[in-house]
Amino acid sequence: MSPSPTPFATDHIRLNTSDRPNRREESAVMTATRPADDASAGDLLDTPAEWGPATTRAGVFHLVPVRLPYDLELISRWMNDPAVAAFWELAGSEAVTEAHLLAQLDGDGRSIPFLGVLDGVPMSYWELYRADLDPIARHYPARPHDTGIHLLLGGVADRGRGVGTTLLRAVGDLVLDHRPRCARVIAEPDLRNTPSVSAFLSAGFRLSAEIDLPDKRAALMVRERAFRELM
Repeated sequence: MSPSPTPFATDHIRLNTSDRPNRREESAVMTATRPADDASAGDLLDTPAEWGPATTRAGVFHLVPVRLPYDLELISRWMNDPAVAAFWELAGSEAVTEAHLLAQLDGDGRSIPFLGVLDGVPMSYWELYRADLDPIARHYPARPHDTGIHLLLGGVADRGRGVGTTLLRAVGDLVLDHRPRCARVIAEPDLRNTPSVSAFLSAGFRLSAEIDLPDKRAALMVRERAFRELM
């Protein structure tokens, strides 16, 4: 890590394993058939676009579904921040970011991209995903309805002052409030991304394990419903 302040960015596992060497090919991956035991479950993430706002000490926060092409320029600019790109690996033209977003928007709903809007200002990018239906489930003892979080803070002014921790706790609470079948919220930041790991710990997650993923060694962070009031 550089000695200067590092943007808070939780990186993410590729949407397939080592047969896909880079993230630019994701649009072909999210077309997998929904598992039979979820076929009648409706929305795989319980419609997070309808969850409403969360009042936090940083302000009123909303998860707003990404819209293309309207949000593409902003998200692409964030992805091209060198410190963000070091973990997300989505630097390049807007087409690179667009392919990553379309892989989710045109998929079956197991991963959904959002803008994080704080007091009316878009300031972060989020992905909520069904970890039990994701390739990461091959690398840890997944449970049905485990829900994963990816996050990057776009603005330098929001980094290094606890905003990431506040919003991670708020989004974890939203998941647990609105997904009654979900017992755990998980994340898998790169172990080298110490600001990210620290923010998850401060937001009530615990370090469950270190796991080897196809493109990184990750810290498996877990926030359990059973210990929600204790952490």
